[in-house]
Amino acid sequence: MNLEKLNNLNIKIDEAVRLLKLDDLKNKMEQLAQRMNASDFWSDQKNAQAMSQDYQNIKEEVEKWEQIKKQGNDLLELAQSGDTSLEKEIDIQTAQLEKKFEAYELFLLLNGPYDQTNAIVSMHAGSGGTEAQDWTEMLLRMISRFCEKQKWRIEILDESRGQEAGYKSITFRVSGRYAFGYLKSEHGVHRLVRISPFDAEKMRHTSFALVEVLPELDDKVEINIDPKDLRIDTFMSGGKGGQSVNTTYSAVRIVHIPTGISVSCQNERSQTQNKETAMKILKAKLFRIEEEKRAKEHKELRGEYKSAEWGNQIRSYVLHPYHLIKDHRTDYESADPESVLEGDLLPLCEAYLKWIKE
Repeated sequence: MNLEKLNNLNIKIDEAVRLLKLDDLKNKMEQLAQRMNASDFWSDQKNAQAMSQDYQNIKEEVEKWEQIKKQGNDLLELAQSGDTSLEKEIDIQTAQLEKKFEAYELFLLLNGPYDQTNAIVSMHAGSGGTEAQDWTEMLLRMISRFCEKQKWRIEILDESRGQEAGYKSITFRVSGRYAFGYLKSEHGVHRLVRISPFDAEKMRHTSFALVEVLPELDDKVEINIDPKDLRIDTFMSGGKGGQSVNTTYSAVRIVHIPTGISVSCQNERSQTQNKETAMKILKAKLFRIEEEKRAKEHKELRGEYKSAEWGNQIRSYVLHPYHLIKDHRTDYESADPESVLEGDLLPLCEAYLKWIKE
């Protein structure tokens, strides 16, 4: 029995609990529980659902860490009891606990100022028409599958479908604890090499799509925007919706004139809601520009600074003539790109989170 190993593992667990500020999470849980017990809690169903999900996510995280801490303490107590007949069983349980802790340890890397927030994800097809638009839809499916596994909720905010298949562009909100922390690894240009299903001659094609991942900023984050710098247009919604959505000019497009950034939202019920959501997306994009500018100036990213532009692909997915996925930042490779395209993104997220901490 390796008592020193068990003792060191318990120290690591205690340190993780301290870094995760579990007591603060418990306090937040209590505050949410009080608000959920209010008589008018369900008067705003959308907000109530988001709050309920937030409460459930925090509850699961607190319970998970409390359980692993209790297991560690119980094992240490058994090991210190001096009962030699339990040594083999203690070693087995220590190995199991260590494996569980390694899986949880990823949360320690999610300590950025906005890692716990919701994410706003935008995807844009590169040149190549239908082929690139189909690739954009494949990426949407990949991230959607990953979000389902994480029990996060996706809400489409704006979309422009291709004539034959896929999307020219699509923007959606991902609601869930650590959504931005995980998904920020997907920010950049994604490259696909495959035999095109749209080519009668079965030629090999290379397609590109840009994925933008932004944190959903709350009102505490101040982004100063001069109203004079904005051009706001309204148009008839073309997305799915309910009654009146497609028959009124409820969709909103906002152009930030100094930067040329254009954002749209059309899937909310009213023009006011679409405008509020579009402003949130604009603020997040301007925030990202400032963050990247600072990163470039201070060389916070390892090696030569590269922005998410065409030619600076972050990841390649090769489906022909061989099978390979490679992240060009972290050098993570896998011969199973199909699993990744089905939403198995955790290894790539973990490799990225470790890479940016180096």
